[in-house]
Amino acid sequence: MKVITNEFTAIVDRCQKSKVGKLLPNALYVHKNALKFLDPVLQQYEKDASKLAEIVENATIVKFATDRPKISYLYYPDFDCDPHPKLQKSIIVDLKNKQVFQRRYQNSENPPILHRKETFVTQDYPLYQEFAQLTAEEIALGLLDNTRVIGTLQQWQRLLFDHGLDFAGHHVVCPLNNSYSVKKDLNVDRHRAALHRTELSRPVRIALEAELFTQDTSFFDYGCGHGGDVTRIAERGYTSSGWDPYYYPDNPIHAADIVNLGYIINVIEDVKERREALVKAWSLTKSILIVSAQILVNNRQRGLLAYGDGILTSQNTFQKYYEQGELKTYIDSVLDVDAIAVGLGVFLVFRDSKQAEIFRASRFVSRLTTPRVYRELRNFEDYQELLTPLMEFYTKRGRLPVKGELAEEAAIKEEFKTYRRAFNLILQSTDKAEWDAIKEKRRQDLLVYLALGNFQGRPTIRKIASEIKEDAKALLISYKQACLLADILLLGVSNLEKIRDLCQDSPIGKQLQNAIAIHLSALNKLPPLLRVYEGCASRVYGRLENANIVKIYYNRPKISYLYYPDFDTVAHPTLKTTMEVDLQSLAVVYNDLSDNPNPPILHHKDALVAPDYPYYSKFSQLIRQEQELGLLADFNAIRRLQGWQKCLQNNKITISGHKIY
Repeated sequence: MKVITNEFTAIVDRCQKSKVGKLLPNALYVHKNALKFLDPVLQQYEKDASKLAEIVENATIVKFATDRPKISYLYYPDFDCDPHPKLQKSIIVDLKNKQVFQRRYQNSENPPILHRKETFVTQDYPLYQEFAQLTAEEIALGLLDNTRVIGTLQQWQRLLFDHGLDFAGHHVVCPLNNSYSVKKDLNVDRHRAALHRTELSRPVRIALEAELFTQDTSFFDYGCGHGGDVTRIAERGYTSSGWDPYYYPDNPIHAADIVNLGYIINVIEDVKERREALVKAWSLTKSILIVSAQILVNNRQRGLLAYGDGILTSQNTFQKYYEQGELKTYIDSVLDVDAIAVGLGVFLVFRDSKQAEIFRASRFVSRLTTPRVYRELRNFEDYQELLTPLMEFYTKRGRLPVKGELAEEAAIKEEFKTYRRAFNLILQSTDKAEWDAIKEKRRQDLLVYLALGNFQGRPTIRKIASEIKEDAKALLISYKQACLLADILLLGVSNLEKIRDLCQDSPIGKQLQNAIAIHLSALNKLPPLLRVYEGCASRVYGRLENANIVKIYYNRPKISYLYYPDFDTVAHPTLKTTMEVDLQSLAVVYNDLSDNPNPPILHHKDALVAPDYPYYSKFSQLIRQEQELGLLADFNAIRRLQGWQKCLQNNKITISGHKIY
């Protein structure tokens, strides 16, 4: 069945009018046993999808998307016996493109779960009354009031824990000594969640480090608390102001280039007010909105914890903990945007979609240096100052500029007529191979960006930023051709054997069992496929704050980020924090070793960085000396701090900086 516009409109119409199934804004959900009661058009539509998917007989729920021609088969094996069954896997059928995708949740620690099970089935289903009674009990207790906080297992478990509730079959139960009976109105002191900071908040610091502030940028902190960010941004020379309903209620509220909504939406207990705060902040935004909230992550030692700037939950304050994907979905749905993750719980929303694309592309640009002048030619010396901007542009984009891209265009063309003639003079005094290498690296950067852009949907050629369009034309023939090559590249991330071969053949990086570790500064020197593989994690979560090491696994789809403070100055730095991302389930595990008396330490730092790293020679010289002294012979004995200290003590050796005494 070829799904065309008119046919799909008919499908949507029948979904919206269906008396069978659970209708949500973007989909109709129907239990497999109820499919026979659907409109015949929907039945045929589902049969066509099942033929493409081939094996769907064990699916529990069929999801008819109403925003696009897709059908999903959802597997809840414990649908009948579990009051809130967990999703095990889903098969998505794209009827427009004739493609089938599969996503598994068996190993996820936080899979989606079902509520209101009676809505998926018909009234003659054997357990219908049991399901309906459970829903009635949960409604009476207020457990289903905020659907956005109960969609996944961990959120639901946290809500039940907070209320001291559990289940016995399909009935809600609570201990006899639990005083909780019905939902009570709470007096929440939101202002007490504001933190006294001695430095910039993490979200604003991320924006500053991303060079989003320019000389004339104005900044407004909506819900500024004690005003720390406002003060510190002003100290850096920017126009800065803020407003807070408790601390600065009389300050004027006005628009600005960059608006910060920092850890605000997670302290507003009222769903409507929370939404209004986000919408208001967006209305004040001229260019970029920074949105941040507490994020729930799994901690190896302490279970679930909130990751952010701090937690104040013992002072009668409300804290709404999001998951990373949930927070993005919330921002996107409320503002009708495509928010960009730049860290755990931190998102950027651009007013201009082309500016957003330029920012996304910039995150995959390799750091390159302009080729050195080797031959001092008289003609080149005469024009070196004029030609320097052209050399810098080529280094940045891997191509010559087009009309209007270079401020010095008129002066250069007055002297040389064309950019090509000017660049030919540059080639006479530099190494052409270096320029060719720059062009190839920029070509790889563009492919990586476009490959990862496929997840959120790339802009059409009419909507793509002109700089990127020209890059594609110069480096990859055309934007269409570039997208095709990027799609082929993206397909490779599922091939773990290919990932393994590339990791093991890499001249840069530390070879580990089933993984390779590499310093972030060298990440862009890896083959494009490995960069895309890592990008599958960072596009969702950003990267762990301050992370300097990335571990790329090839025995399973997994990326880890590690933070070693003092990597450059301490010979064997200790591991402080890690973040592991399962690329299959997108589950994240955070680990803080700050209080660990015997943390892992780093050896062979030279293997982690590229030879052009500023301290590479210092690292490699130390390693050679340690190997000559036999200090690295038994790795298992020295992989942690106390074992290494004992080794140094036994050999009567002291290391200061990167020198052995």
